[in-house]
Amino acid sequence: MGMKYLILALILSFINCNAENISQNEIRLLYQKAATDEKSCLKLISLLEAYDEQNNVLCAGYKASAIIINAKYNLIPYTKFSLFSTGKKMLEKSIQADIQNIELRYLRFTIQTKIPKFLNYSDSIEKDKTYLLKSVTTLKDNMLKQLIISFLLQSNSLTNAEKLSLKS
Repeated sequence: MGMKYLILALILSFINCNAENISQNEIRLLYQKAATDEKSCLKLISLLEAYDEQNNVLCAGYKASAIIINAKYNLIPYTKFSLFSTGKKMLEKSIQADIQNIELRYLRFTIQTKIPKFLNYSDSIEKDKTYLLKSVTTLKDNMLKQLIISFLLQSNSLTNAEKLSLKS
């Protein structure tokens, strides 16, 4: 009888795996993969489905960013634009809920520097870049620090002088 309960408990623990059980580092890695892998993008959206700017602003920001990325995997123009618009509104709500959150500003910077210009969502590139450059060196979270620095170094939005300042 005890073995049946153990097996049932194990099965239930796997079923209950959700965003609460996924680490922030796993979310970050999935986000990085989402740009080139549709399955990772959809998995991230699914894992973060329950979150919004009310109950977890950072998870909501990642979900919003993944929704924007997901637009590129859709062939129907209306669906592409709808996903982009939905994700954009969600991301802006998340940032407004915690404007000083460097990770949210990093997410918006990654989106705004990578999407096509005709979408007219590039108004925060300069202020986010300035904020990231100013704040990244003070981060205690080494994984996040390296993610941001790595992205900034490959970004076309930084000058050579700004990139050099990150390397020192």
